Amino acid sequence: MKVLVAVKRVIDYNVKIRVKSDQSDVETSNVKMSMNPFDEIAIEEGVRLLEAGTAKQLIAVSVGPQPCQETLRTALAMGADRGIHVKCDTTVEPLAVAKILKAIVAREKPDLVILGKQAIDDDSNQTGQMLAALLDWPQGTFASKLALGDGHAVVIREVDGGLETVKLTLPCVVTTDLRLNTPRYASLPNIMKAKKKPIDALSPADLGVDITPRLTTLKVVEPAKRQAGIKVDSVATLVAKLRTEAKVI
Repeated sequence: MKVLVAVKRVIDYNVKIRVKSDQSDVETSNVKMSMNPFDEIAIEEGVRLLEAGTAKQLIAVSVGPQPCQETLRTALAMGADRGIHVKCDTTVEPLAVAKILKAIVAREKPDLVILGKQAIDDDSNQTGQMLAALLDWPQGTFASKLALGDGHAVVIREVDGGLETVKLTLPCVVTTDLRLNTPRYASLPNIMKAKKKPIDALSPADLGVDITPRLTTLKVVEPAKRQAGIKVDSVATLVAKLRTEAKVI
């Protein structure tokens, strides 16, 4: 079995996000970047399939500028066998990423594609679903448990009402939720080994994909600051403020 995992380079989750002065985007210059946390979970799940002998090859894919190779090296240090870097210096929207991944799937012919359920920079939560639609493959989103059998995958999904179990025919697309696993830290020996693992370089043009943006960002603003709470001296005052100021009753 061959497993393909997509990883994205995003602003580290510990960094406080700052909006640019012209409100065109968030500030990324001199900001610590790292692998999207949900993608770390996807890589960890792929590595566990390798260790269990269920998978024979794990490929990590990233779409973005040259520094994305650092993210791929992290995936290789965690246990991926090789990487594919689709280099593009412009912003790539979820639909374009899904089309790129579809083209890579056509080349690599994996049995399973694992993605993080969403990236923490734009929170779109679209790429996995779009990829499954383009491939016409079954999909299991928000996976908190994954078990592979003979020609099928059983996914336990986290839904609003609790948990849902679905059985998918392979090949399929799975997106990971937080409770699927706990990603490992890459050891120093594995980091050194990752430097020798191959990373194939491609471009969207090589894959025949048009990445022209279809969306326009009008303005980026910070959330309104939360106002301090106040104490009231009676229930009547509380009800009055909820009715006249908060307008919730």
